[in-house]
This record gives sequence, C-alpha cells and structure tokens, in this order.
Amino acid sequence: MPNEAKSPTRRPPRVAVLGAGLMGAPMARNIAEAGCRVTVWNRTPSKALPLAVHNIAPAVDAAEAVLGAEVVVTMLKDAGAITEVMSALPDAESAPEPPVCWLQMSTVGPADLPGLQALADRKGLALIDAPVLGTRQPAEAGQLLVLAAGPEESRDAARPVLEAVGKATRWLDTAPGMATRLKLALNSWVFALTHGAAESLALARGLGLDPELVADTLRGGPLDTPFFQIKAQAMASGDFTPAFTIDNAVKDSALILDAALEAGVGADLAEAGLNRFRRVQAQGQGAADMAASILA
Repeated sequence: MPNEAKSPTRRPPRVAVLGAGLMGAPMARNIAEAGCRVTVWNRTPSKALPLAVHNIAPAVDAAEAVLGAEVVVTMLKDAGAITEVMSALPDAESAPEPPVCWLQMSTVGPADLPGLQALADRKGLALIDAPVLGTRQPAEAGQLLVLAAGPEESRDAARPVLEAVGKATRWLDTAPGMATRLKLALNSWVFALTHGAAESLALARGLGLDPELVADTLRGGPLDTPFFQIKAQAMASGDFTPAFTIDNAVKDSALILDAALEAGVGADLAEAGLNRFRRVQAQGQGAADMAASILA
C-alpha cells in the first residue's frame, strides 16, 4: 500500500503515552508540541515527572492516563509488559464510536499479535501495529520511520500522533501483523551492520591499527553509511551513551530468532549476534548502547 501523505486534522486528539523511557519520553514531547493534550504514565514515576514542564500531565497509573484519551500509545519493554499494563485497564462495557485508537509502537514478535488483538477487543480499542525504525536521536527529532498496519477507519485519529513522532508512516496492511514482521526483518539488518562494524574495528585494533582508520577509509565510499559512521565513532571512542541499549538488542534479537524458527529460515548471523549481545550484557553493560558489541 502507498505511504500516506501528511494532511491537516481538525482537532488534535487527546493522547495517552504509556512508557516514558529512552523512546517514549521524546515521543511524548513531540506529540505535545504538535498541539495534542498528552497524559503520560511510566512504571518508574521519576521518568514521567520531568515531562510536566512540556505541558504533559503525569498520571499515577495507566488507567488514569487513558481516561478520556482518543489515542493510546504504548512504548513499553516487551509484550509481557504491554499485556500486564493494558490488562489492568477496565474492560469496555460497550465499544465506543469511534473506538479509541491503540498505537502499539513497541517491538514485539508475530506470535504476540493475536494476544494483543484479543486484548484490544476486550478493552474496546482499535489496534494499530505501529513499531518504529530509529533510535533515541531520531525519536528526539521527530524523525522516526513508522511501520503501520491496522484498520483504515482508525487512521485519521492516529495521523496527528504519527506525524508528530515520525518523518513518514508506511502503511502495510489493514490488519495488525505485517508491520511487526517488517520491523524484525529490518532490525536483523541493523544488528548485522552493528556487529560487522564491531568486528572490523576490533580486528583492526588487534592487528595494531588505529580502529578509526576503518571508518576514515570507508567514509564517502560505496560501503559507507551514516549509521556505520555513528556506531564506528562510538566504538572507537568507547562512548556508549545509549541510543538503543544492549538489553533491548538482546530482546529484539531473540524475537528475530523466534520468528525465523517459526518461518523455517536459517538465521546464523542473528544467532551469533545474540550471543555477542549476551556476552556484553554479562559484563554488566546492558544499559550501554548496542555499539558496545565491540566489547564482546
């Protein structure tokens, strides 16, 4: 399906953002700056409270956050956390018209979607599967790429939020699932690039070279990418300020392997990459950026 162009909306919706971590907090800020009335909840309240200076109302629990919301955004750790938080919301006695739009923007696995859809039905929510491609910096700049799959009748409600957090939205299907599948395929490529850069720079260092020579030699050529340069700089300098953490990379790599197994696809690189991430995690570096793959 073609990408949807940005278009004006009559009135910005009331939005609840559940999850104010590395990605959720900047997304909430951008949604508020777009004129939406935003309420935010986070399991650790100290992460949500600073958002009050951006005209965002922190809530004491998820149920308070979604009260009166027309769009609910979840940006939580994994499917287990999403299910726990959303299950605590009251069941719908009757489906509102139009239904509240649930933008599920966390990365989950294809096997998680049926349970999330059943949960949405029970709560009277219209589920849009909408994971994002990008890390902390694009989230802060409102430049994420949103992959989306969900009912066409809910897209108008979602559009102001999607335009606030992303540079573009790619609609893939009218039912949830396709966006999550594409996100895992794309993450597989991102992780392969990360580990490839890490091994190349580590090998250069092991051979007595300055690892920055690798990035300098590739810069501007056909093998160069902005992503490679960013990660190579972090690896060479040892600055692992998180844009996407090792802990999240472990979680997503495991989702990729599960999906590959279900699809009957060999994923040798993903399996080796997961082992690398786990070795770094075992060093106590789970909160570091995934560029810390070089530490393996």
